[in-house]
Amino acid sequence: MQITRKRRILPVALAACATLALASAPAAAAKSDDLALAKQLTKKVTLDGVNRHLIALQRIADANGGTRAASTEGHKKSAEYVATKLEAAGFTVTRQEFPFTYNETLAEKLAVDGTDVPVIAMEYTPSTPVGGVTAQLAVVPGDATPGCEASDYSGITGKIVLVSRGACPFAQKQQAAADAGAIGALIYNNEPGPLNGTLGDPAGARIPTGGLSQSDGQALTAKDGATVTLELRTFQEARTSYNVIAETKTGRKDNVVMLGSHLDSVPAGPGINDNGSGSAALLETALQLGSQPKVNNAVRFGFWSSEEFGLIGSTYYVDSLSFEQQLDLALYLNFDMIGSPNAGYFAYDGDDSDHVGAGPGPYGSAQIEKTFVDYLTGRGVPVEGTDFTGRSDYGEFIAAGIPAGGLDTGAEVLKTSGQAAKWGGTAGVAFDPCYHQACDNLGNVDRVALDRNSDGLAWALGVYATSTESVNGVAPGKPGKAAKHKAAHRAAIAAA
Repeated sequence: MQITRKRRILPVALAACATLALASAPAAAAKSDDLALAKQLTKKVTLDGVNRHLIALQRIADANGGTRAASTEGHKKSAEYVATKLEAAGFTVTRQEFPFTYNETLAEKLAVDGTDVPVIAMEYTPSTPVGGVTAQLAVVPGDATPGCEASDYSGITGKIVLVSRGACPFAQKQQAAADAGAIGALIYNNEPGPLNGTLGDPAGARIPTGGLSQSDGQALTAKDGATVTLELRTFQEARTSYNVIAETKTGRKDNVVMLGSHLDSVPAGPGINDNGSGSAALLETALQLGSQPKVNNAVRFGFWSSEEFGLIGSTYYVDSLSFEQQLDLALYLNFDMIGSPNAGYFAYDGDDSDHVGAGPGPYGSAQIEKTFVDYLTGRGVPVEGTDFTGRSDYGEFIAAGIPAGGLDTGAEVLKTSGQAAKWGGTAGVAFDPCYHQACDNLGNVDRVALDRNSDGLAWALGVYATSTESVNGVAPGKPGKAAKHKAAHRAAIAAA
């Protein structure tokens, strides 16, 4: 809601009015200066520059088994491509290694009464034997918290349960089903499109669990008691990977503006939209900003690994910071899939004005959302809010109370007719039909959307590198400058 403030006009002399007009001029100039860096960066960050990095990532994947998944040579080469460019530009660069459990799908099949139904193995699902397991289907009745309580599962011993997504994590649903004696779980989407999910932690995975589309899941609710054969097999192994962190050498170190994107792909493909697009835009913006820009706040860039295995790299990074180091972060901006081929334009719903899913982000997230929305709508691009679902790397930053925001163009969810009328593209088709597939290559990118969102990234960086006062109340200047100014102002009043 916009609040209009009325200015009081006092009956003063004309000379005083002239003085007031002169005094207000620097304030107007300062406001213009506040946007100088943002304007400069949006001009310097070009689609050609961003696209060149995408070409590099595609060629790296092609030379390394068609993937850039965490711990593979494709990811290592991608990380070194990014790190060496940033080092050459003079940034302070850190490679942060961490452990994780690698997971790769070997088989995912579902047959109901002999008819095949598409199923996607959840990340870290336990495996079935080769050939799968056969049992009766047990449909869990829908309610406000489907499959979240033990009471939802009665008479399901030895069966494979079917339950809707929603209200609680996938892991909680399969754990409750396992406790009640189920030997498998099928979770179907609560919105159009297929369901790619994760059980979050291998230690909490109890029974083979797969995801279904909303339409397939709803169709199966009429088949309670049907004979089901489910085969989900994965390869899991303890491995290490690393994040690439880069920071400017200028700007306040106690009020850092941080931006991030995950650099890893899924094992199945090169991940050019997911998330070469966000990483390429982030890298090009960093290079155009330079390592010693004239900024009030230091800028830090995070190129995360193992996002596709459960936000592991970004979570490890945030958890590695002390509380004081977390306080040094003014905000976090996330860019994950910003060039989807059937693109939508989404900004994270920082104020929860959409009243969908999770609540608002930490204080300051609403202001970040407004910065993105104002920029894109000001250029004729309508924007919708998207919920903080926890599916990308902002998750642990928000959990630590750090205000967050960002942009994306949609994944496996189907574009509605209203969205197609607003943005173009095709209704009834996923924003990214190649989501988590081998076809997520250079041909899987809407470069108009990529260009617009790259500019939005550059704009927000320029705004907040100059000042985060609207987000956290920290005025531009050196640490303590605002306090000294206020003290001097009070002293002047006392002496008057």
